[in-house]
Amino acid sequence: MRVVVAEDLFLLRDGLVRLLEAHDFQLAAAVDNGPELTRALAELKPDVAVVDVRLPPSFTDEGLQCALQARREQPGLPVLVLSQHVERLYARELLADGHGGVGYLLKDRVFDAEQFIDAVRRVASGGTAMDPQVIQQLLAQKGHNSPLEKLTPRELEVIELMAQGRSNAAIAERLVVTERAVAKHTSNIFAKLGLPPSDDDNRRVLAVLAYLER
Repeated sequence: MRVVVAEDLFLLRDGLVRLLEAHDFQLAAAVDNGPELTRALAELKPDVAVVDVRLPPSFTDEGLQCALQARREQPGLPVLVLSQHVERLYARELLADGHGGVGYLLKDRVFDAEQFIDAVRRVASGGTAMDPQVIQQLLAQKGHNSPLEKLTPRELEVIELMAQGRSNAAIAERLVVTERAVAKHTSNIFAKLGLPPSDDDNRRVLAVLAYLER
């Protein structure tokens, strides 16, 4: 699986490269700025890109914008974005095109090798990997009269795990319940939020996140 890494800090970039190669990823390119990232994504067409939000020359959201442009030119290009802080706008922009293969992780997650590699693989396979802190903030910042208020505590736990990109089986294992129970909770969530249920895990996550960001 070929990967492009974009990170301006040498030590972190080198660490990401070593970690990915140790887990059988093939490095297509490792770059430290926006223009080089744009060229690498266009010319190399990797299986997945791991991209820091803030890259030179602007040090604002250069990495994110390069990734979004690449996804417009190559629909469905898997991109895992890394950020120092939770930025709701970045999460919304990343999910806005409705295609799969997207992820948003805080850089702290990189230090958990198993969790990071799992997120890269999930995104590369067309799934979604959203940082739990991002999901919690999206849920917490909803005001009164939100349909989220109709959800039970257990349903809120399920929707958080759904939004992270976890399958029904993974949710069942995490919550120590049956898959049948998770399927029932999922059905109830979609009904309460006015969203049609779907067997497509990625579509259901994107639909829920899109709703939470309205």
